[in-house]
Amino acid sequence: MNTAHDHGFTRPTDHTHGGPMNREAIAVGDLDADALLHAARAGGEPDQGELELADRHALRRVAGLSTELTDVTEVEYRALRLERVVLIGVWTSGTQLDADNSLTELKQLAETAGALVLEGVTQRRGKPDPATYVGRGKADELREIVESTGADTVICDGELAPGQLRQLEEVVKVKVVDRTALILDIFAQHARSREGKAQVELAQLTYLLPRLRGWGDSLSRQGGGSGGGGNGGVGLRGPGETKIETDRRRINTKMAKLRRQLAQMSTARDVKRDRRRTRQVPAVAIAGYTNAGKSSLLNRLTGAGVLVENALFATLDPTVRQARTPDGRAFTLSDTVGFVRHLPHQLVEAFRSTLEEVADSDLILHVVDASHPDPEQQLAAVREVFADIGAQDVPELIVFNKADAADPVVLKQLRTREPGAVEVSARTGAGIADLIGAVSGALPLLDREMRVVVPYHRGDLVSRVHEEGRILGEEHTGDGTALHAWVPQLLAGKLEEFAVPAG
Repeated sequence: MNTAHDHGFTRPTDHTHGGPMNREAIAVGDLDADALLHAARAGGEPDQGELELADRHALRRVAGLSTELTDVTEVEYRALRLERVVLIGVWTSGTQLDADNSLTELKQLAETAGALVLEGVTQRRGKPDPATYVGRGKADELREIVESTGADTVICDGELAPGQLRQLEEVVKVKVVDRTALILDIFAQHARSREGKAQVELAQLTYLLPRLRGWGDSLSRQGGGSGGGGNGGVGLRGPGETKIETDRRRINTKMAKLRRQLAQMSTARDVKRDRRRTRQVPAVAIAGYTNAGKSSLLNRLTGAGVLVENALFATLDPTVRQARTPDGRAFTLSDTVGFVRHLPHQLVEAFRSTLEEVADSDLILHVVDASHPDPEQQLAAVREVFADIGAQDVPELIVFNKADAADPVVLKQLRTREPGAVEVSARTGAGIADLIGAVSGALPLLDREMRVVVPYHRGDLVSRVHEEGRILGEEHTGDGTALHAWVPQLLAGKLEEFAVPAG
């Protein structure tokens, strides 16, 4: 017996909380316009993150561009104009609350892509229907909901097979988008760097390749020879090549080109990473579920000024900044792309070079949104991605962010589950000092304790001791700078000639 649960999503009106906005209504988000105005009045200038956020909100989608199709086979050749959408999810395991949380997250994804969510429906099934994802009766009901609400797109909470996508479109008569295509669309909107755009394009082409189809039978038509003689000419007779074969070959060629470009781009990232390793600067990666507050935490710790938005996948391009422990030891902090449950494997593969920042780090700050309805599920989803990218053995420090907005009972449960975690609020700054102390204690131990007198003309070595080591004592003498410090093994070798006996 199939059961359904409807979600009465209402039309969002508060533009400051991630809801869709029209260009006719406002040029930039209210929140960002206020921030820019405040910066101007204070005599300062907005940072790069504020400028990027204002630019992003200026490019909201225009309402009224219907995507309802007469011929639903034209889908792949139309832009993803997600405006008035109905959500559908199949609930195969877990509780009804789990199904509701999953569909709520799908709603947030759709709104991040610029859509207006009209209604959401879940269906209880043992497994998704192999033909239409939902059963035939539920598909007909979905068609009635589409007609009554005036929706032009249906979004499914799962990755649909090409056949499921086509057959569900034939029933509902509007465009059908699955969760994977929706996430890829958000990534395409938010990618800014050349590497990020190439990674997203590769993921999109990987997703599109098995789903190619076109206008009616156009991709089945033969090209090339004429087979019957007369028009083809010598060497050109024969069945020729179908249009779909031509398109597949072009996509494969483009994908190969993108992989070569990404390999070249990753070389520069590897060089920078090797330089940090040579200088023995520990690397700390900030990772976690999307919208957990990773970029806000990076800004709070380093003043990086990266873009911050209350939306899913607001930041895609990694940012690396330097920070220091209370005793002066330098380390790098890198902000990475956020994760989500059922993260499309195309994205994991395309962003593998970027995600290596996490796998190659000395410590992972695993940021969890403590105010989320299901933070434990976020923990499990992120650790699943860690396993996919080979980062499961990297030391992990759990950071429960947004503690000021979290339920105290939930926080107590999380403390029981993760006893070594740190509670912070990137918005208010509460707990940041405790976090810096925890990071300092979790960094790899330095190798050697040394007492040296470094001549004044070797100020470069003194600078490296300050940057890479931990100073226990420093004094300026007639012979040079006397240092008592813990330093990495590589730097200890360079300081060996200036060592003095412990007195």
